[in-house]
Amino acid sequence: MIRRLRSLLTWSKSHEGKKIIRFTSVSAVSTVTSFSAISLFYGLKIIPGVLWATLAGNLVASLPAYQLNRRWTWGKRGRSHFRREIIPFWTMTFLGIGVSQIGALWARHVVHSHHWSHLANTALVSFTNLFCFALFWFLKMALFNRIFRVHPIEEIDRHLSAEERLQR
Repeated sequence: MIRRLRSLLTWSKSHEGKKIIRFTSVSAVSTVTSFSAISLFYGLKIIPGVLWATLAGNLVASLPAYQLNRRWTWGKRGRSHFRREIIPFWTMTFLGIGVSQIGALWARHVVHSHHWSHLANTALVSFTNLFCFALFWFLKMALFNRIFRVHPIEEIDRHLSAEERLQR
């Protein structure tokens, strides 16, 4: 058990481990943001429709997700490359929103079929979205790792520079 913990700790300090932990952290921020936005939009009847509230909540969450992933997870700076970064990110984002809309259609059906309280309906809509986006997480990680990949020599230089700063 202790050996596994040490191995996990060592991995978490590696370049790949840090990247996956950062991606997971950005996903957590995005998930909390979309969950909160959907719960507020639908729960407070700001946007009374299940589909529109789900769409709006996910769009709100996608805006910081792009910049956090690009800058913090993959360490990219400067202008975004339209074909290699922006289009793939938004394509995956809209595919994820599409999956969440399918979940929202199901949730809307359940909401209209049962006469539950608005609080129960809000929980159903919010957790359905959460489940749908969980299905997309691993796919996004694999794809974004390729999209925002920094050239290996740049990675080595940056890693060595960071180690030199730590040794000072």
